[in-house]
Amino acid sequence: MVMTSGSLTATYPTPAPSVGRSFLDRVAASADRDALRGPLAGGGWRTWTWRQMDTEVRELAAGLVSLGVGLEDRVGIASSTRAEWVLADLAVMCAGAATTTVYPTTQPEEIAYILSDADVGVLFAENPTQLAKVTEERANIPDLTTVVLIDGTADAEGVLTWDQLREMGRALLERTPDVIDERVAATGPDSLATLIYTSGTTGRPKGVELTHRCWTYEGAAIEKLGILVPDDTQFLWLPLAHSFGKVLLSAQLQIGFLTVVDGRVDQIVANLGEIKPTFMAAVPRIFEKVHAGVLRQGTAEGGPKAKIFEWAMGVAAKVAADRRAGRRSGPLTMAQYAVADRLVYAKIKARLGGRIRYLVSGSAALAVELGEWFDSVGIVILEGYGLTETSAATCLNLPNKVGLGTVGPPFSGTEAMIAKDGEILLRGPGVMRGYRNRPEQTAEVLLPDGWFATGDIGEIDDQGRVKITDRKKDLVKTSGGKYIAPGAIEAQFKALCSLAGNVLVMAHNRNFATAVVTLDPDALDAYVAAHRMPSADPAVLAHDPKIRAEVQKAVDELNARLNRWETIKDFRILSRDFTVDDGELTPSLKVKRKVVEDRNADLIDSMYEKKSDH
Repeated sequence: MVMTSGSLTATYPTPAPSVGRSFLDRVAASADRDALRGPLAGGGWRTWTWRQMDTEVRELAAGLVSLGVGLEDRVGIASSTRAEWVLADLAVMCAGAATTTVYPTTQPEEIAYILSDADVGVLFAENPTQLAKVTEERANIPDLTTVVLIDGTADAEGVLTWDQLREMGRALLERTPDVIDERVAATGPDSLATLIYTSGTTGRPKGVELTHRCWTYEGAAIEKLGILVPDDTQFLWLPLAHSFGKVLLSAQLQIGFLTVVDGRVDQIVANLGEIKPTFMAAVPRIFEKVHAGVLRQGTAEGGPKAKIFEWAMGVAAKVAADRRAGRRSGPLTMAQYAVADRLVYAKIKARLGGRIRYLVSGSAALAVELGEWFDSVGIVILEGYGLTETSAATCLNLPNKVGLGTVGPPFSGTEAMIAKDGEILLRGPGVMRGYRNRPEQTAEVLLPDGWFATGDIGEIDDQGRVKITDRKKDLVKTSGGKYIAPGAIEAQFKALCSLAGNVLVMAHNRNFATAVVTLDPDALDAYVAAHRMPSADPAVLAHDPKIRAEVQKAVDELNARLNRWETIKDFRILSRDFTVDDGELTPSLKVKRKVVEDRNADLIDSMYEKKSDH
């Protein structure tokens, strides 16, 4: 086994003993600074200072206490990403309880399983739609006594509005002003803070138990990186029911920057221009769409503008290549780059708000080609790595030390090790305490001496940076005995094909690799308009010769980079893109491989009929 340079030595700032303590300390230090901003229903934004957050959080927390919520009791949140999610979560922490997260797209039966498995007594529900799911399954959620509606009117027994909970809290605080401070003091590093049920791709989700130490360590370790400051502005749209979104809240408490929260994915582009953030985290799919959109717009009009765009892209690629090779570009090249920046790159940066210092990519692999492209136009993407079981953030590339194709070194206080079979093992304060009610599965991943088995295959370079090559369970073996890593191939393909929405590579127990490809709706609309095609129906376009030729071109370019046994011998274009609502994507936009394969079994089998690997 090979060790990295990571260390368990606590060289990061000393973490607070609990999330509630971290919040109260931040309020004391930054009371009148802007802390949180969210959209108003009628337009515009509402802003909370840290002091105003403190008032609302204390009232909500006291309301929970008055409902009988005790230390480490589970309180659920079934809501999209919004400012009230943050306030509810902090209220749960300050009451000494544990947040159980529920994705708003979760179906009633699965909500019932999660709330029952977690013994949830109180649930924050975003609106009547979420309430209806719980009502439908109420008989299967025996411990649930109260639902607090974030939006909507309480017109049923056991249902309260947000304001009613605050009123209950104010009444308790008048009688016992110190109740919340006492709850925070009674909550320690080993107390349960969060229960996140992994979305998974098959079977029942597992409840990951994360303690207060996990989150306060993450905040302190991120501060230690030195890349974020109190004057930063974060645009947070990621699902807060997912650990990736949740860890960004820990960083905010530790550092004190403003977070603007709006989970409406269709508003990301508009929000970037209005919020003008200095940093934003996202999954690779968002960066793929930005890249494809820029390329479409840059060449859409043809003529001189397209030629200038293509010239600028060529200059950018040369400067970026020199930078990665440790060379200084010549005076003429840098002069060209300065002109290209004014004419082209500045407009690309303006689409992201014009103030971005860093973008952070996580949750899935970022194609090297995509990272290179953003780097070439002067936009820094810091790719990181972690799992729900490690409180999301474990490794991160750093500015001026970005290793494209790697996820950077482990955080201070965390170690990484490569096992004999290539699996990445992690150890540190961010690792979960176990899976709820699943001791056997916990024992499978929590190994002796504190190591956590990630299920990811990878390696560590000579600078201590971790490189992920694939998921251990996703490695597939062809009938010829060759191993293929579908995830790596899929990431490369999406960087090459601007029309692709998603792609799934199949090869397990088959004699060659094939793929199913979906078309990105935005890219498809632009292509149809540019080529004046008679139909915009995706079901028709999936069989159009021009569309197939575009996809085939990308497949050919991909195959030229792969080993012979990895190459895609055939593919099919599906009539629509995958969606979260239809169960083909996880809320973090990962393809559910088994679901897609099962639903398209006949189509996939057709690619192997009467064919051989040649």
